[in-house]
Amino acid sequence: MDLYVKNGDVFINGTFIKANITVKGGKIVSLSDENLHGLPELDASGKRVVPGFIDIHTHGANGVDINHANSQDISNISSFFASQGTTSWIASIVTDTEENTLWCIEQIKEAINNPDNGAQLLGTHLEGPFLDPQFRGSMAEHLLKKGEYDLFKKFYDAADGTIKYITVSPEVDGVLELIKEIRKLGIVVAIGHSGADYDTTMEAINNGATCVTHIFNGMKAMHHHSPNIAGAVLESDIYCEAICDGRHLHPGVVRLIIKTKGLDRVVAVTDSITATGLPDGEYYLGVNKVRVTNGDARLVSNDVRAGSTLTTNKALQNLVEFTGRKLEEIIPLLTKNPATVMNIIDSKGTLDVGKDADIVLLDDALNVDTTIVGGTIAYKR
Repeated sequence: MDLYVKNGDVFINGTFIKANITVKGGKIVSLSDENLHGLPELDASGKRVVPGFIDIHTHGANGVDINHANSQDISNISSFFASQGTTSWIASIVTDTEENTLWCIEQIKEAINNPDNGAQLLGTHLEGPFLDPQFRGSMAEHLLKKGEYDLFKKFYDAADGTIKYITVSPEVDGVLELIKEIRKLGIVVAIGHSGADYDTTMEAINNGATCVTHIFNGMKAMHHHSPNIAGAVLESDIYCEAICDGRHLHPGVVRLIIKTKGLDRVVAVTDSITATGLPDGEYYLGVNKVRVTNGDARLVSNDVRAGSTLTTNKALQNLVEFTGRKLEEIIPLLTKNPATVMNIIDSKGTLDVGKDADIVLLDDALNVDTTIVGGTIAYKR
């Protein structure tokens, strides 16, 4: 929990500077002192030292699917994520039966209460069940619901405060009012899997939605006569999740999103599934069988794309490649921006004194060398 990171090029206030980081009690306590406390030292010479990556939308990795994962399985995911530079994450449950959703919530809660030496699990993301069947993507149609507060409250009560994030479709019956009620509970609401028109989307935003789930994927396309959900999202100030694997979004579209929304409103996510980190083959995403070919995950039943095999480290590399922008401009998409949208910017997302010591060391090729979670080395290459 106590550590001294020395001689690194540290990302502070949007630029890299030579600095030493003193960590005590899992927090950053200084960015300038010598090792006055005789702490264990980590030499970061030749490395870029950046805030830990925060993944707010992932369904699993390394052979584990969140919808089938017990608390120990979840700890194994956390270890894998640490190797990719992820220091905190939110576990995304795809639409499932009421019974299995409650079981998943219980497993996630148990994993949070018994943390292991890996990326910190922050809570649950419910991707559904209040979604539009026409834009369900890999969701099971027969499990989708209207906007029922009583059902949501059942999940909420079972979670004991661990539900942090939910994706809903604004056009589904009852959802516009449901957004207001969910926001009163302090939960971040995203809109997605949606064919909502422009006006309905804007009403959802006015009711408290602050993010969109995987922009352009699982939603009605924008048209110049009918901008729909995608157009409303681009015009408004809400945050955009973006899956930057080169499959879900063309690099030109990634550049367009950043140019339209600004660098401070785009959140890089993985939407990763159980196959992430593993060879091609057949896997599961919730109740659906998925086939991965050349790293591309699709439903066996209808060939619809089903999540990704992306990691946060690869997302960073892709964003730098796709945009041609400096690393300094891209880092906030995986750090500060997700921390801001999830209302945890007071403790995470930047390397400021007083914040959690969630730190990643990158080499010249932007590969992860070392990951530190709460002052503890969780991965070293």
